[in-house]
Amino acid sequence: MRRLLVISAISIGLMGCGGSSTSSTQNSDGIATLTGTKIASQNCASGTVVADRAVNIVTTVAPITSIVSSIVGDTGAMITGLVPEGTNSHTFEPPPSAAAVLESADVVFINGLVLEEPTKNLADSNLRNGAVVCELATAVLPESDWIFDFSFPKSGGKPNPHLWTNPPFAIDYANVILDTLTHIDPANTDAYNTNYEAFVAQIRSLDDATKIATATLPIESRKLLTYHDAYAYFALHYGWQVVGAIQPASFEEPTAKDVVDLIRQVRSENVRAIFGSEVFPSPILEQIGKETGVTYVDVLRDDDLPGEPGSPEHSYAGLMRFDFVTMVESLGGDATALKSLDVALTVPDKAEYPQ
Repeated sequence: MRRLLVISAISIGLMGCGGSSTSSTQNSDGIATLTGTKIASQNCASGTVVADRAVNIVTTVAPITSIVSSIVGDTGAMITGLVPEGTNSHTFEPPPSAAAVLESADVVFINGLVLEEPTKNLADSNLRNGAVVCELATAVLPESDWIFDFSFPKSGGKPNPHLWTNPPFAIDYANVILDTLTHIDPANTDAYNTNYEAFVAQIRSLDDATKIATATLPIESRKLLTYHDAYAYFALHYGWQVVGAIQPASFEEPTAKDVVDLIRQVRSENVRAIFGSEVFPSPILEQIGKETGVTYVDVLRDDDLPGEPGSPEHSYAGLMRFDFVTMVESLGGDATALKSLDVALTVPDKAEYPQ
């Protein structure tokens, strides 16, 4: 039976490969599990040093591409994103042409925690000697802090991978990226460090502004009901409650009974707004909104940066500000602190973002 709804507490799960680089296998019951190979952060900073040419970097989802670009800046390193913006990164299958892109990479930055397994597998098959796949979430999140919940039940063996919706984790990602780049490209160490400090300052301001905006909401209003289950780590950090996510672990549509149960939960929890996603349009959420009289907001962006590449808001900070402003204002709070933030990258963004 698919478990769709969990009320009040987010469950924290334990898995047996703490801080290790992961690969996906299946146990005797056919359930995907995570198996460790190397300590992830050490693996990230183990690539071959690059000299006399630009570093070639490949990334997956747009938030990671933006964070990497924030550290790279004007150093000359080339960044190529693989997952088109607005695409379901959980099910994305890289085209055959991606193999050639990966063959030339010195480092591939992915989220990890079994988010982009087809891309990781293609990279493992095509990377040249000395290149590395760096799993950022796996590197920064201890096993004891993995979250299993609505769309990511513990029985499936895959923890919720959406760490980037919690800004402090973006700083942790940036720290691993910094260590990796200064290892393989020591000639640009000073530039990478300067860019890192600027990025950290921006994200700390975002974190502070989000706390201020959250404080304008009564505790009983800080409830999230979403289609895609992307805000577990955000909720844990800022004191919100994820009361449900309609998308099951199979990424199929919920059953009629699931919908009836969810309508009952919306009413019993006094949820003020329900949130859909640009990536996952949901007529079902719209139906639930109409039947319960609750506002339906369908513009959240899980990993699709606002604006066009090159525009000021097309950044990791721009994405988070957009989502957090949307949440706070839809629930009746004041997002002024967030709206006043400068979210443009502090360095030129020369990354390639597939659309």
